[in-house]
Amino acid sequence: MNARDLVTDRDLSRDDLEEILDLAGRIKLEPALWRAALSERTLALIFEKPSLRTRVSFEAGMTQLGGHAIDLGQSVAMGKRESVADVARTLSGMVDGIMARTFSQQAIVELAQHATVPVINGLSDHLHPCQALADYLTVRERHGRIAGIRLAYVGDGNNVAHSLMLTGARLGVHVRVATPPDYAPDAGVVAAAVEDAKIHGGSIQTGTDAAAAAAGADVLYTDTWASMGQEAEHAGRVQIFRPYQVNHDLMARAAGGAIFLHCLPAHRGEEVTGEVFESAASAVFQQAANRLHAQKALLVLLLGRSGA
Repeated sequence: MNARDLVTDRDLSRDDLEEILDLAGRIKLEPALWRAALSERTLALIFEKPSLRTRVSFEAGMTQLGGHAIDLGQSVAMGKRESVADVARTLSGMVDGIMARTFSQQAIVELAQHATVPVINGLSDHLHPCQALADYLTVRERHGRIAGIRLAYVGDGNNVAHSLMLTGARLGVHVRVATPPDYAPDAGVVAAAVEDAKIHGGSIQTGTDAAAAAAGADVLYTDTWASMGQEAEHAGRVQIFRPYQVNHDLMARAAGGAIFLHCLPAHRGEEVTGEVFESAASAVFQQAANRLHAQKALLVLLLGRSGA
């Protein structure tokens, strides 16, 4: 793999993505073969936001690969207690890699600029690249392929939507995003995804019509309408996003055999109905479990060569 860090989805070339997903499949199939892959390697975990899937998947992943993870929680207080640069340089002298789950994308950019060990974006308000890896691993498992798949994302044009577009574009996916007019994805992200899609045989479409996005889709994807830090906007967002709920009628517009994805946590009765969430089409817990396998592959490829 050519990438040194995973700060943005575009750090990973198509070859990198395929290598990660292929390795994830092998590790998932025969985990015992990888129990010493990261022996004596240590990953520092920085969290500015609450976490279930990110914390457990990285910590369990390091343990299952023979390494160790140190959960620093919210105690680091980057930019407040000490600068991001000083955190990066301090940790670089003690650990083999850094994973950060932050509000600011810039904080992860600065970590990577000053660290001498690999830095992984575990989530920022702008991007969620590790989630996209698990998502497309799930798509491949369910549909047998990724290139040419039609993925419809409906809801908020947030970090998850951004990473689905950027990673999907490099994998040849046809990604359609439908959001309320004032909640469209970042224009710069869309432009970058469109550019990559032209090279790799995919396509990117954005708009406001959820039904049109869902028509003929192989994958229907949504996320919570109010992300962490937006709790005060929740009531207003529920009213605005109601037409973007994934329900029986919207799923019926998708292709036969379409699957439903959600990065979790889910709010039944809001962005998705309980009927869809618990249906045979739902792959959400396979998707959640794949965070572990996709990230184990990423860790092997990044940390396995670090310091070697």
